[in-house]
Amino acid sequence: MPEIRVTPLGAGQDVGRSCILVSIAGKNVMLDCGMHMGFSDDRRFPDFSYITRSGRLTDFLDCVIISHFHLDHCGALPYFSEMVGYDGPIYMTQPTQAICPILLEDYRKIAVDKKVVEITKHTRDNTALRYLELLPLSWTTQEPQSTSNAFTPPLAHWLVFPCIVIPSACGTPGTSPPMPVDDELEIKAYYAGHVLGAAMFQIKVGAESVVYTGDYNMTPDRHLGAAWIDKCRPNLLITESTYATTIRDSKRCRERDFLKKVHETVERGGKVLIPVFALGRAQELCILLETFWERMDLKAPIYFSTGLTEKANHYYKLFIPWTNQKIRKTFVQRNMFEFKHIKAFDRAFADSPGPMVVFATPGMLHAGQSLQIFRKWAGNEKNMVIMPGYCVQGTVGHKILSGQRKLEMEGRQVLEVKMQVEYMSFSAHADAKGIMQLVGQAEPENVLLVHGEAKKMEFLKQKIEQEFRVSCYMPANGETVTLPTSPSIPVGISLGLLKREMAQGLLPDAKKARLLHGTLIMKDSNFRLVSSEQALKELGLAEHQLRFTCRVHLHDTRKEQETAVRVYSHLKSVLKDHCVQHLPDGSVTVESILIQAAAHSEDPGTKVLLVSWTYQDEELGSYLTSLLKKGLPQAS
Repeated sequence: MPEIRVTPLGAGQDVGRSCILVSIAGKNVMLDCGMHMGFSDDRRFPDFSYITRSGRLTDFLDCVIISHFHLDHCGALPYFSEMVGYDGPIYMTQPTQAICPILLEDYRKIAVDKKVVEITKHTRDNTALRYLELLPLSWTTQEPQSTSNAFTPPLAHWLVFPCIVIPSACGTPGTSPPMPVDDELEIKAYYAGHVLGAAMFQIKVGAESVVYTGDYNMTPDRHLGAAWIDKCRPNLLITESTYATTIRDSKRCRERDFLKKVHETVERGGKVLIPVFALGRAQELCILLETFWERMDLKAPIYFSTGLTEKANHYYKLFIPWTNQKIRKTFVQRNMFEFKHIKAFDRAFADSPGPMVVFATPGMLHAGQSLQIFRKWAGNEKNMVIMPGYCVQGTVGHKILSGQRKLEMEGRQVLEVKMQVEYMSFSAHADAKGIMQLVGQAEPENVLLVHGEAKKMEFLKQKIEQEFRVSCYMPANGETVTLPTSPSIPVGISLGLLKREMAQGLLPDAKKARLLHGTLIMKDSNFRLVSSEQALKELGLAEHQLRFTCRVHLHDTRKEQETAVRVYSHLKSVLKDHCVQHLPDGSVTVESILIQAAAHSEDPGTKVLLVSWTYQDEELGSYLTSLLKKGLPQAS
């Protein structure tokens, strides 16, 4: 029996290093290739040992699909290609392909700086440093100029193999036409919201299909639309479950509280640190603060991490069709991503007196400029850090949100946190309500949860099973879920046959199965159900009538003609609602059913009744046969 097998190599009952191996109808597809931001050892990467033991990796995997550019979904790609040895095709959307190398390069710089410090202090083996320094040597610096089909985005050297750009899935709603990977496997992208270029993917082989959501957002925001999917009814939906138990309050209330806290902090002379990733929530919150600063005529400076602002704005301008309708409409008159009040940040500004607001990367305070600024400002109770998104376990962001106020930093230094810590969810992940909404839209046969915390996933699993009556799974990393699939063969129905059904008052209902009588025709590997008349006409065949005949033995010493008369009289008295006739040749008919009496070849006192009927009158024919087997009444 055909089956679908799913094994999380990362993000199984965990948030981070998303990497899902799917085997469907003999095809092996890897979904995402991320890294865990909470670890700095081998645990940061997915467990590739599960697939490397299968032989040459590129021969085993048919393709890799990257849902979006966040590092927990694409950060392990250099390691996967350079160290593990994969050189097959990678599929992603055009914005993801353009932005991935920039974020990876930014991470590499942070990691190299950190590794140099570690090696200097602890004289550790420098293999990791050599690897990190190796990566950018052959990265190109080509900048995209247009979004035409001829455009080639910047490629890192780990993309020397074919990196296919999915046709644009932008818009609300949005989807791409299916793209063939080979003669059997095809993929299709759906708009996911979340960040610029994020997509959900349908993987299809024949009649079997799997939908992988990556990260998605069912609520539109200030610069992106909401995720959208049609009723594709896949065998399996693999969905993120980051906020499996969270129902968010209204977006307007969150924005009002955010602006109030920022305003109050700068009014009392404090500094506000907002750790963000370079693209995504950063642009959302920048638009919000830019509008508020303009309206309130505030003078306190707002800064964004140097360099990434310009690049981020460049890509938002370049891929404007991926933004929401409002941004697209106003883009000609005013580019919402060119800010009047938000300036590039310089490291020296962190020591400047007076109030300010700083957007700094990365978003979880695990390294880089955001962590450097946090360490400088943490000791002043006037200051505030606002965490606008999810932080994985092990990061400084997760520790301070858990209530820790004394943090052990590098070199066993203890940092006392006196600044105010606020969590205000502007995360672009779907909440529990959004996840349930997506499941309802897609109507899958099974659901599998990834990218979430085990306890929260268990709660959501029960809700999905109760509400949608489907099986729901939540495997841990390295655990395989096997789903048997029932092959379904799509069959078209002719308009004539459909009209005949509707004429009988049987309106079509896609959710209810119904028996249809017709002739099945296969042509060019496609099946159609048509009326028998249409089938004969299309195939140029003459109609033949198929009759079923049953022999009933009857004890009767009279002649065959007299036996037939007795049969006619008996049926005429019993079947008052049917047309019963006695024909000149001695046979009896009931509707289309023919009854003939014949002598038994060996027993003169026995007659044989031959009862024949067409398949349309099978029910009546069976009834008459059972009636005649009971015998005829005695003549008076």
